[in-house]
Amino acid sequence: MADKAKAPAKDKSKDDAPPKRLNRTVGVAEALGRALDPALKKRGFASRDIVANWAAMAPAPYDKVTRPDKLSWPRGEKGAEGAILHLSCHPGHALALQHEGQRVASAINRYFGYLLVGQVRLSATPFAIEAAAPETLPALPDVTRARIGRVVERVEDPGVREALRELGQAMARKKMR
Repeated sequence: MADKAKAPAKDKSKDDAPPKRLNRTVGVAEALGRALDPALKKRGFASRDIVANWAAMAPAPYDKVTRPDKLSWPRGEKGAEGAILHLSCHPGHALALQHEGQRVASAINRYFGYLLVGQVRLSATPFAIEAAAPETLPALPDVTRARIGRVVERVEDPGVREALRELGQAMARKKMR
């Protein structure tokens, strides 16, 4: 009987290896940055600078109505023409962004100090606006509510009566401030 050759043992891949320990306390920003870097690299960003500093580098109003989505390099020579920056944009500003894309690219290149972005294109990714936390209204005293209710009770139409009640309460809240 011939000895059967043993198959070489598989090397552990990078995914199976335990995460590298830093042996020090890290801040939340550093921990999140390390978690976000692989996801951003898949989208073409070498670092998180464009995403993190977008409000500082993009010209107004595009700093608030757009977000960087992807950075893609043209085939062939890297960096000769600059990358294509895909932006997700609020629908109301999409047409203006198409016309002012070169202005946005110039602002980004000025921020970095070298030719990074050659073109700006719209991304198909929908733009989501973060909703602001609803403002809590101060409570009106019962006396004020009763006085407003007595004034508007003579109005016959219930829709108009309710609208007048809300208006009176809003005016009373404004006086309280």
